[in-house]
Amino acid sequence: MTMFLKPLVFLQDSFLAFLSIMHGGSSEDAAVAPKRLEASINGVRISIETTWIRQTRSFLIVPVFKFLVAVCLIVSLLVFVEGVYMNLVVLYVKLFKRKPEKVYKWEPMQEDIEVGHETYPMVLVQIPMYNEKEVLQLSIGAACRLIWPLDRIIVQVLDDSTDETIKELVNTECGKWESKGINIKCERRDNRNGYKAGALKQGMKHNYVKLCDYVAIFDADFQPEPDYLQRSIPFLVHNPEVALVQARWRFMNANKCLMTRMQEMSLNYHFMAEQESGSTRHAFFSFNGTAGVWRLAAMEEAGGWNDRTTVEDMDLAVRAGLLGWKFVFLNDLTVKSELPSKFKAFRFQQHRWSCGPANLFRKMIVEVIRNKRVTIWKKLYLIYSFFFLRKIIVHFFTFFFYCVILPTSVFFPEVNIPAWSTFYIPSLITLFIVIATPRSFYLVIFWVLFENVMSMHRTKGTFIGVLEGGRVNEWVVTEKLGDALKTKLLPHIGKPRNMFLERINSKEIIVGIYLLCCACYGLAFGNTLLYLYLFMQAAAFLVSGVGFVGT
Repeated sequence: MTMFLKPLVFLQDSFLAFLSIMHGGSSEDAAVAPKRLEASINGVRISIETTWIRQTRSFLIVPVFKFLVAVCLIVSLLVFVEGVYMNLVVLYVKLFKRKPEKVYKWEPMQEDIEVGHETYPMVLVQIPMYNEKEVLQLSIGAACRLIWPLDRIIVQVLDDSTDETIKELVNTECGKWESKGINIKCERRDNRNGYKAGALKQGMKHNYVKLCDYVAIFDADFQPEPDYLQRSIPFLVHNPEVALVQARWRFMNANKCLMTRMQEMSLNYHFMAEQESGSTRHAFFSFNGTAGVWRLAAMEEAGGWNDRTTVEDMDLAVRAGLLGWKFVFLNDLTVKSELPSKFKAFRFQQHRWSCGPANLFRKMIVEVIRNKRVTIWKKLYLIYSFFFLRKIIVHFFTFFFYCVILPTSVFFPEVNIPAWSTFYIPSLITLFIVIATPRSFYLVIFWVLFENVMSMHRTKGTFIGVLEGGRVNEWVVTEKLGDALKTKLLPHIGKPRNMFLERINSKEIIVGIYLLCCACYGLAFGNTLLYLYLFMQAAAFLVSGVGFVGT
């Protein structure tokens, strides 16, 4: 029995020592407190000099913590100013109706009686896919239904599938549309080098691509409306300085579960604020990898697709932007897409979306600084706002301030964290984000808690990207369900053998337990209501940790 009790006694004494370090010196009775904390394990006496603890706390731990708080407060102001700036630009666009049709020349494509369809440019539509059994019919069908002269469009299916059954399904679907007069090509390679970027790069090497002027790209779960090309191509035809026209995503499964509702709120803000403000103010934003149309000449001048990071879309956009090409974002043109409804799939996606930009920043920072084709203001925008603040700092700040510094502050009552940084500024930033999805306003508390949980994975991904760690080029295809979302067979799709073990996420559980300890300490010894937030945030981490998130 003694052998089993030893670890428990050790943990108890260690926790007492931790509380002594954290709480020492903050009580009015510290002067009369005993100068030695003693405990014993199996007769072996352990003692901790409380005087030394108080000195260490006063001269080392507290100053370091104050410094970290000060850094977080500065970053909080920077993030707030950036949010205000983007929303003011969007407000300007709305108030003065500065739609792209008024800024750039736009006229509908018209057929010439003498030359017929020759007035229409040749368009290539690319659909990269990998074992997309659930959505291949939807994506290929949507691309083949695009309204455009049949002799002026080529649909290219870039199939990297490894499953022979799925390959046959792709062949059957392509054959069906080919029999209806659609010029459709199914291209395959004998490897998956470079993943999506490699497939797109290989697809551009075929001879028929040289006949095309523009290329539209749709991921396997995207379904453009039939008039997509009619509304987007004219911007490229009538404005030779424009390289990219990007449409907004619309989510057909946003109501599937609470997690998809949270994603919808974040992505709607991304398009409303980041994309629209970038398009309006700098004629530059990050290509989203899908639902966009590129001018082939701009792609070739920028060097084409590159698989050096997992964000080949952003890589191409930055290189083209540094050459002076302009980008146009169309908020009114939407393309149906699917959000990941499984938590692990969403985690993999967020790792790629945070790791890739950080790694690209590492690889391109010198190139951006040395560039002489764009203005100094655009370079500052790229380095500070586009990359450093939005793609790197904001992830670190969100996790370390709200999930580490703020919870740990319950042990440092002598360190003052102003209310404007913990309530007023976060509330305003959250309000900016919720405006993009008014119907989800009542879910704002859940969104805040869920975003803080995901900030842990984004921070980890950003670290890996900046330091170019082992998982820097990890690419896990986001699982898509397509029509299976509407069927009763959904629980049987990809059902793991051990549901409980598959759902456990240890990192979330560890952080959740720490937050719960901080909340209990704040409730017992604190003099603020911070513990209310900590209990809710701990619950969010623990719920995510046991896998009760998503479908």
